[in-house]
Amino acid sequence: MSEETKKIETTNVDILKTNKKVYKSKLVGMISLGCDKNRVDSEIMLTYLRDAGYKFTSDASNADIIIINTCGFIKNARNESMDTIAEMSEYRRNPHARCQRLVVTGCMPQRWSGEMREEFPEVDIILGIDQYPDIVKIIEASYEKSKKIVKIGEQTAVPFIKDRMVTTPVHYAYLKIADGCENYCTFCTIPFIRGKYKSQSMENILEEAESLVENGATELILVAQDITRYGMDKSGKPQLVQLIRKLSKIKKLKWIRLLYCYPEMVTDELIAEIVNNPKVCKYIDIPLQHIANPVLKRMNRKTTHGDVVNLLDKIQSQPVYIGVRTTMMVGFPGETETDFEELCTFVERYKLMHVGFFAYSKEEGTAAALLPDQIKEDVKRKRLLKLVRIQKKIAQEINHRFVGKTIEVCYEGIDYDRQLFFGRSEYQTPEADTLVFFKSKHPLEVGKYYKVKITRVIGYDLKGEVQDDE
Repeated sequence: MSEETKKIETTNVDILKTNKKVYKSKLVGMISLGCDKNRVDSEIMLTYLRDAGYKFTSDASNADIIIINTCGFIKNARNESMDTIAEMSEYRRNPHARCQRLVVTGCMPQRWSGEMREEFPEVDIILGIDQYPDIVKIIEASYEKSKKIVKIGEQTAVPFIKDRMVTTPVHYAYLKIADGCENYCTFCTIPFIRGKYKSQSMENILEEAESLVENGATELILVAQDITRYGMDKSGKPQLVQLIRKLSKIKKLKWIRLLYCYPEMVTDELIAEIVNNPKVCKYIDIPLQHIANPVLKRMNRKTTHGDVVNLLDKIQSQPVYIGVRTTMMVGFPGETETDFEELCTFVERYKLMHVGFFAYSKEEGTAAALLPDQIKEDVKRKRLLKLVRIQKKIAQEINHRFVGKTIEVCYEGIDYDRQLFFGRSEYQTPEADTLVFFKSKHPLEVGKYYKVKITRVIGYDLKGEVQDDE
């Protein structure tokens, strides 16, 4: 089993008393796959289980109950989920293993529960995304019944827990402000899995944020399928800027990071807030997907080439540097060589800080799967490699801008091979972007912030030295 698969939190709790029965404390292993939004869902389930008195283990072979929170966004993610379920099924199938209950939840069963019942008879419980608040009750009910439990329904609200158990390092946490999506990009299955866009109430978000900060988080990373649409479903107008301003009043909070901002909703007001609010990272994630108008139209994107160019010109003309992260898709049905070359030219011209490239994946049930002129896999690979080569040079060029400058870095660990400390600046999202490696003459504390003077570029990363050790 991979270390990533085994990575889950541990804690100690007392025995559970339910319905006047004393249950022996069960060891639960949680495997969370996919995006950071899925991670928050996993943390919500862990919190319900923690509060009910369950213990946790990071070793699946030692777990009485194994929960797999799956991702079903694209084929590769589904394959990883299926492989993980098959791997964990061995613990359920083996009569000498400790596992008593195997639970599968998340995006895959939400859409493919019937197929999963047939494919994996060892799975005891299959849950949709709406069942997280009932996970304790459902697991305990399974001990009273011999048949498989399957519960799938539509999520009508974003689950809220004030004192959420986090699986990230203590100094940062993800703050999920909404769920679902109504953009209906033709390549995407999320609206069919997660349903309509649902904003969490601002009161709940602020209460959760205060709790996370009180428990040690100094960086909150705002996530949803589209955070710029926050509040539209409740008030008819976006309320992201108002939310940011309220979050900024939390005294111990240092960084607010914005992920998944759709380009058509990145307003002048939001850009100004990024520039002028000292607690907002000078960083924004804007999933662009493509730049050629014919491709954007077939994707059902709400922006044109001109819209994107105008937005980036505006961002890049600000008095402070704002690092932009985006994703670009190659090989979308009907993408011509002209469309692809237009994308390459755009990437070279706008020199975005972090760009993730991926090949189009034909997803059953989406409108794009029915489009003519599907691109061959070898063509997708060639286009992908060309863009990666272009972006590698750009990333190094951008990094050289920081040489000689002093930036603030959150210290996160030690690279023993390099004999260097490492951490992140405001321009780097955890587990997605690059790192800053640095030296220090004095001991450092994980999760604390230090001023680091950048001395050189090493590949995609930066290297420097701490200037003032406080």
